[in-house]
Amino acid sequence: MRQRLFSGFPAIFLLFALLLAVSAASAQDLKSFEKRITVNVLPNGLTLVICERHDAPVFSYTTFIDAGDVNDPTGESGLAHMFEHLAFKGTSQIGTTNYPAETVALQKVEEANDAYEAEYLKPVGRSEQKLAELHEAFLAAQAEAEKYVIPNQFTEVAEANGAHDLNAATGLDDTQYFWSMPENRLDLWAWMESSRLSDVVPREFYKERDVVMEERRMRVDSNPIGRLEEQFFATAYVAHNYGRSDIGWPSEVGQINATEAMAFHKKFYVGGNIVIAIVGDVDPETALPVLEKYFSRVPGGPRPEDMTTVEPQQFAEKSLVIREQTQPVFLEGYHRPSYRDPDDAVYDAISDILSNGRVSRLYRSLVEEQQIAAEAIGESPVPGERYPSLFMFGAIPLPGHTPAEMRDAIHKEIEKLKASDVTDAELEMFKTRTRADLLRGLDDNQGLANSLAEYQTRYGDWRQLFLQLDAVNKVTKADIRRVANKVFVASNRTSAEIDTEPPAPAAKSDGGAQ
Repeated sequence: MRQRLFSGFPAIFLLFALLLAVSAASAQDLKSFEKRITVNVLPNGLTLVICERHDAPVFSYTTFIDAGDVNDPTGESGLAHMFEHLAFKGTSQIGTTNYPAETVALQKVEEANDAYEAEYLKPVGRSEQKLAELHEAFLAAQAEAEKYVIPNQFTEVAEANGAHDLNAATGLDDTQYFWSMPENRLDLWAWMESSRLSDVVPREFYKERDVVMEERRMRVDSNPIGRLEEQFFATAYVAHNYGRSDIGWPSEVGQINATEAMAFHKKFYVGGNIVIAIVGDVDPETALPVLEKYFSRVPGGPRPEDMTTVEPQQFAEKSLVIREQTQPVFLEGYHRPSYRDPDDAVYDAISDILSNGRVSRLYRSLVEEQQIAAEAIGESPVPGERYPSLFMFGAIPLPGHTPAEMRDAIHKEIEKLKASDVTDAELEMFKTRTRADLLRGLDDNQGLANSLAEYQTRYGDWRQLFLQLDAVNKVTKADIRRVANKVFVASNRTSAEIDTEPPAPAAKSDGGAQ
């Protein structure tokens, strides 16, 4: 759920603060960035975006892989996430005491896993004794391979050389790697980052598979809202991969193997599918030869073919109900186009007006005035933005209130949006807040690196980061009513809720003698 900004500020002070932020940062316009940004596409197709900022002797970077959970092959959900884990396990030169011997040991692990899974997946005639023996052989092969591992060496080398905020994230649409570092370690960083893109080793793969399974148990299996969301998206989508579990279905995560992971890497971790943005104390003239030297090692090749599956139009309202002894929750979503749609900024306006902060319509109505909800949102795009997605509403009822009340209250706000124009103040606040949010993001090296890499990937030109404001400025009150009436209709709606079940009655004592 969206983090609320400027909570507690009256609307007039909020607008004043945003105007000040825009005014103070007005020098950070497109022309000023064009003077400081260099884009270079290597022969292997990998794109480098360098933004000079010499305020401090540091730099931040984002490696943006245009592949995420949505690209997991059928039957192999969880692979993109698994590969993010592998990227921290080192290379043929980092994380091992004897790579040639480790390679042999890892091959034996894979053979042992294949033998175990072949027996485990037999529909008939499976031998439990043989299965136990094969599992013991698999564990022994893993133990042998572990002898060559230097745990966490990749991370330790980076941090010993000043790296901080070292992390990665796998989403439905993409995978990102990032950290910040002193500028005099650019050469080391380029060697390390290019190595884990081009020289990855499926080290400790099955150990990490167990970690991902535990993540699933925490985020989904033992989390009521996680279970609700997973079922909600699976109900809303009938064809597109946005309907699959973002962390992977248990039976598939539990069976993906290192061979499949390396095939995923070979397909998606190619130069044409990677953008790297570097922001900070970097001189392109001296840095580019270093970057070209290392990142030219990344395998070349064109971008993988885009997904061809298109979610068919929804013609009937769908709903699901989970009944259990837990906090009630209400969700509903309406199908909407991808980020490339001409009305993308209109959806942003609707989301902002409905649920951005304490002055938003849903917060004022459900939380403050009616006092029936602890939280109420209306946000988009969900669960991703690369492909047609959803505009999602949600609310958590206060004690004594129900999901049905949340649904009715949200529908009243939707109907208001469809029947009458938003106010001039609401529309202007959306536009001012959007400009201020952009400018605040430009102040932070890491935030700017993230944005440059994403916009270069999504639009083929980082300048769209600034040009998006043109679309925002053109949004009208009539646009908002038009889009609301087109999208927020019952036949396009999927809803999901948790209805709290009362505890089971205690067993009555028979009163007999003990």
